[in-house]
Amino acid sequence: MIDKNAPIGVFDSGVGGLTVAREIMRQIPNERIVYFGDTARVPYGSKSKETVTRFSRQIVRFLQTQKVKAIVIACNTASAYALEEIEAELDIPIIGVVKPGAKVAAETTANGKIGVIATEGTIGSHIYSRYIKEINPEAEVIGKACPLFVPLVEEGLWQDPVTDEIAKRYLTELIDIGIDTLILGCTHYPLIRSTVGKTMGDGVTLVNPAYETARELKELLTKKGLLNEEEAKLGDNRYCFYVSDAAEKFKRFANSIIKYGILSAKVINIEEY
Repeated sequence: MIDKNAPIGVFDSGVGGLTVAREIMRQIPNERIVYFGDTARVPYGSKSKETVTRFSRQIVRFLQTQKVKAIVIACNTASAYALEEIEAELDIPIIGVVKPGAKVAAETTANGKIGVIATEGTIGSHIYSRYIKEINPEAEVIGKACPLFVPLVEEGLWQDPVTDEIAKRYLTELIDIGIDTLILGCTHYPLIRSTVGKTMGDGVTLVNPAYETARELKELLTKKGLLNEEEAKLGDNRYCFYVSDAAEKFKRFANSIIKYGILSAKVINIEEY
């Protein structure tokens, strides 16, 4: 029997998954969260499927020691490479960020041309294309790797002429193709949503998988009777953060995007799991 008052485990290769954690906090405010950011081994986007799956298994084992009731893989690369294997090994619900975003994009597009911007790993896996075509076989999915977006976001250059220029270089090709829907296929990218939106123009709908994942998680917990109905009490620390390195840097970044006062981030040796 799964305890519905237990926390939700959320993990990412680093800080990008905080956009998913933020959406969970907004949409399901009674839920407790244990977040793990693999800051020592970031990025995942350029690593092999085998490596990403091994890292993901270690993190899942750590989250299980925290008695989580469900797990969210808040990383597109890990969702693409590791979700299906790990899902088969677990007795608690686990979801990734790819399917929810793909579903909304497939249902939103009017002209059938859907763009995906993401890391090289996610683009190379063709996972968005696979999920979109299951729902909308006629859709044309155009992937574009945007490796420089992650370091720009992590440097805090969310609204900066450098980011504007890089966005133009990456996105011109998608504009020329005439896509009408664009998936922000990396959890860092919602933080530069305004830049991407400005570059693409009003005729393109942006899909934020972080938002859609939180919505799907809420539906899943409701369906399984696992939604936490206990309201937070004053002084109740509902959110715990763990990293594999650089806790102070993580904390500064986290506080810049999550306005709930992140008191600490504890470093653990993930290789032990």
